[in-house]
Amino acid sequence: MPESDYPDIRELHLFEDMADEHFLLLMRGAYVQNFPPQIELISEGDPSDFLHIVLSGSIDLFSSWSGRETSMATVRPISTFILAATIRDAPYLMSARTLEKSRVALIPSQDVREVFDADNAFARAIVAELAQCYRSVVKSQKDLKLRTSLERLANFLLRQQKRAGEGAEFELPFEKRRLASFLGMTPENLSRAIKGLQPYSVTVTGTRVKIGDQADLELFAKPDPLIDDHST
Repeated sequence: MPESDYPDIRELHLFEDMADEHFLLLMRGAYVQNFPPQIELISEGDPSDFLHIVLSGSIDLFSSWSGRETSMATVRPISTFILAATIRDAPYLMSARTLEKSRVALIPSQDVREVFDADNAFARAIVAELAQCYRSVVKSQKDLKLRTSLERLANFLLRQQKRAGEGAEFELPFEKRRLASFLGMTPENLSRAIKGLQPYSVTVTGTRVKIGDQADLELFAKPDPLIDDHST
């Protein structure tokens, strides 16, 4: 791996407090690759040979069963995936593909597990990261099981609006077909849900969203930090 990539990776919570010699051990076995869009990086069920770090671009984590496919999450720089499989030396539970041209660092999983045993700060950071991932899964399950499709869409738009700077107009992070999959809907149900938000002054044109009455939308959506705030 080029040493020019070290500072960005070192700033990740996972690596920032570990001993220098252990960090260098991980980097000596790591390498960086550039991938074009729509390249599958890992397949669910395969052995977890590497811990991946997204340096640029974006990655779609998805899963398939019985001819169906669903989007699970989007990974953006600079962050890792899929940590739990690496630590457990277990098969990947999700597949991953590039959404755009992406630069990805790969660290051999065996090296990660060896340093996990040797470096207490690294081990604590991994436990904290996995705990945060678990809490995110619980929030996603609550969102899926407690809300209607219209409520899920409304709260997704409010979360995306916050990420985009809280303006009245913003862009969706991906195309509508993938958004439908992410929200557990069919494309047809998503189209109906978008129309269902029009009475709350929400218009969606292509990937452009406009919220005309913030208070009205929030009154309907009832955002809850125990579901929608993924930083807690």
